[in-house]
Amino acid sequence: MDPAQRLEAIEEIKQLKARYFRCLDTKDWDGFADVFASDARMDMSGEVKGDEPGAGITTGSREITEFVRAMVGHVTTVHHGHTPEIDVTSPTTATGMWAMEDTLRWPDGGPLATMHGYGHYHDTYEKRDGRWRIASTTLTRLRVDVEAVPRPDA
Repeated sequence: MDPAQRLEAIEEIKQLKARYFRCLDTKDWDGFADVFASDARMDMSGEVKGDEPGAGITTGSREITEFVRAMVGHVTTVHHGHTPEIDVTSPTTATGMWAMEDTLRWPDGGPLATMHGYGHYHDTYEKRDGRWRIASTTLTRLRVDVEAVPRPDA
């Protein structure tokens, strides 16, 4: 892979991740599903607490979309991805790490008022049918600041 092709792949992957964030925040679920490979894997096990094995791990672009929609479809979200570290490992594969920051605001009656988080996305990418897609993504958190729902008796 020559340097120009490598740079083109990196830019295409940056655009892909930008679509991920935009589609998530605007609740464009068809667009969100389209950023993933059909057999993609999302690991949000750090976000989802559960005793059963595999809690928070979802496979398949449609399944990922439905999982995320169920978690934040009713929540106002703002996601920012920063300082991507992208390594193109072949003409059709790449890895990436993105620093991230997100803010979530639940509607009245939600389990929380707000959450402000910081961490990293660890991604793999595959180029299929001429387009880059997210093949896997894992979110790790460095910090989460939470504002609880005010109690009526407080």
